[in-house]
Amino acid sequence: MIRFAKRRSLAAPLVAALLATGCGASVQPAAQDDPPPVTISNCGVPVTYPRPQRPVSYEVSGAEKMFALGLAGQMRGYVMNSLGDPSIAGSPWRDDYARVPRLGTSRITREIVVDAKADWVLAGWGSGFSEERGITPHLLDQVGIRSYLHTETCWGYGDKRPVPPLEALYADLRNIGKIFGVEQRAEGLVAELQGRVAKVEQSRPAGAAPVSVFVYDSGTDQPYTAGRYAPPTDIIAAAGGRNVVGVEKSWTTVGWEPVVAAEPEVIIIIDYAGQSAADKRAFLESLPAMQSVPAVQQDRYFVLSYGDAVSGPRNVKGAEEFAAYLRSIGR
Repeated sequence: MIRFAKRRSLAAPLVAALLATGCGASVQPAAQDDPPPVTISNCGVPVTYPRPQRPVSYEVSGAEKMFALGLAGQMRGYVMNSLGDPSIAGSPWRDDYARVPRLGTSRITREIVVDAKADWVLAGWGSGFSEERGITPHLLDQVGIRSYLHTETCWGYGDKRPVPPLEALYADLRNIGKIFGVEQRAEGLVAELQGRVAKVEQSRPAGAAPVSVFVYDSGTDQPYTAGRYAPPTDIIAAAGGRNVVGVEKSWTTVGWEPVVAAEPEVIIIIDYAGQSAADKRAFLESLPAMQSVPAVQQDRYFVLSYGDAVSGPRNVKGAEEFAAYLRSIGR
């Protein structure tokens, strides 16, 4: 079981040692007019955050939560795997991506954020922060860098009380708003997103049974898909569907057998660089077992952008567009 290490402010000797060795972010004394630190709960642990001056985010989830809150101009940079490039091209925040420095095109590392002199990092547990890769909130604390974990990923880090994906998104926007002093903007954004989701839910046909949906990200021997706590599950539910993979995880692998047995009526294909949605569809249709699946037989596929599928404000756009697809097929 992964446990949280206690987060605390750096002691003076540690700061001095870091500055003497040139390792880590330099810590500047607080100015008289700096806003007071705020304390919020991140993954069940109270964390005190001074106002970040050089924030860095990881992947679409981190970058677009910051952009949507109007914080692009304050960012030191972002890191994003090149597989996410199509999501940048299709993002409503393309201009922000263009003006904020891109610090890496693979995974985020401790070296990247230290070299950038970051004082705050936004990422998720697993794909971003990782014990195996040597970048964790505890290790960053040791070099004077605060961090915030996406609420969606808390169930895998320390807080075993999973939060529904859209609720996790709203919590992140509110928390980041508090950390950066843009609470009013955050509340307005959350209210807008909630209102749009309510309209999607209201568009569902009265009395209709939920449409069974399978999410295909990748994988051949076993499909990599969205579990109960991944954003597509809430996207599907808002639109009037049901994710046939109900495992108590976020993104995960399952066997083909339970997918076939669930007889999904629609297949969502996650689209990103590296393998086209058309190629993924062709692979699914090449599997003999999938020939009996209603979605394959009835040619019912929906392509969901990676940028809409991972935790971020674009989840609501994904729900709107998937709902429109379901209505187009009479569901």
